[in-house]
Amino acid sequence: MAMLNVVGNPRFFANTGPHRLCAVAAAAGCAPASAEVLISGLASLEAAGTDQISFLADIRHVAMLERTHAGAVLVSPGTENRVPAGSVALVTQDPVASWARVAALFHPVQAPEPGTHASAVIAQSALIDPSAEVCAHAVIGARAEIGPRCRIGPGAVIGDGVVLGTDCRIGAHASISHAVLGARVFVDPGARIGQQGFGFTITAGGFVTAPQLCGVVIGDDVEIGANTTIDRGALRDTVIGAGTRIDNLVQVAHNVRIGRHCAIAAQVGISGSAEIDDFVAIGGQAGIADHMRVGAKARIGAQSGVMSTIEAGAVVVSSPARPVREVFREIAVLKKLARRQPGPP
Repeated sequence: MAMLNVVGNPRFFANTGPHRLCAVAAAAGCAPASAEVLISGLASLEAAGTDQISFLADIRHVAMLERTHAGAVLVSPGTENRVPAGSVALVTQDPVASWARVAALFHPVQAPEPGTHASAVIAQSALIDPSAEVCAHAVIGARAEIGPRCRIGPGAVIGDGVVLGTDCRIGAHASISHAVLGARVFVDPGARIGQQGFGFTITAGGFVTAPQLCGVVIGDDVEIGANTTIDRGALRDTVIGAGTRIDNLVQVAHNVRIGRHCAIAAQVGISGSAEIDDFVAIGGQAGIADHMRVGAKARIGAQSGVMSTIEAGAVVVSSPARPVREVFREIAVLKKLARRQPGPP
């Protein structure tokens, strides 16, 4: 049986290589290489052969760099002298970003195969660009608009009136309703976008559900992980800003507004009407209370509980979330107190 621990396993990922090293350097955003080598693919520092490229992401792994057999290595300035004589150093300010661009050169996103599978169910009033691909058992509702080169995965459901911009990818069994998506939005399998939010009022006779009468607006270049849920708005649209990355199993409630280029890790919960400004990073399993605001470029640690406004640029941890230095001081004091206590008899 074929090994699976291969970068760009050909069983799953088509390879456009080999490429000349000058083309690889151009894709990485590096200066032209000093040598001309044919590069056939990607590999780790330990496993790379003379026709493969690798990268050094962390100076702590420089020993592996010194032993590598890679034909070329992406390195940061100041480490090029640690590259073995048989390898070509490609110097870049951000080896990880350059690696991502090189990976996209060798393994680009698979282009859609234009056409609609016979088992798909398409409303007569839906508008589907001829270059789009609609896979088996997909459902597309009335007045939906599917833009050029979109791909609707198997079993996905696109609701009435939904708009998908250019080059969107909708994963298998995802469902989208009451939403307008920009260009190049990737929605992974099982995600749910646009459903009824958790809105109700309590009366003497029980719960009365509040209607959720707005939608979801998703900007360009957003990626939404598997089984993530994004509720539509009640009094205003739920908004996801351009370039934002949302991991798997995230809950975004109604009326939430997330800015541009935010990173939200798995199992985060964002309550209704919260506002997240641009370039915010939120660690896994953090929770944000309703109507809270998180300022631009703030960092929220994993499992933090945000119960008050977080200022721009702040770094907070714990629950309730508070500045990281304050929390570490508290921990240090508690340790000192614990050491002063007499031990068990």
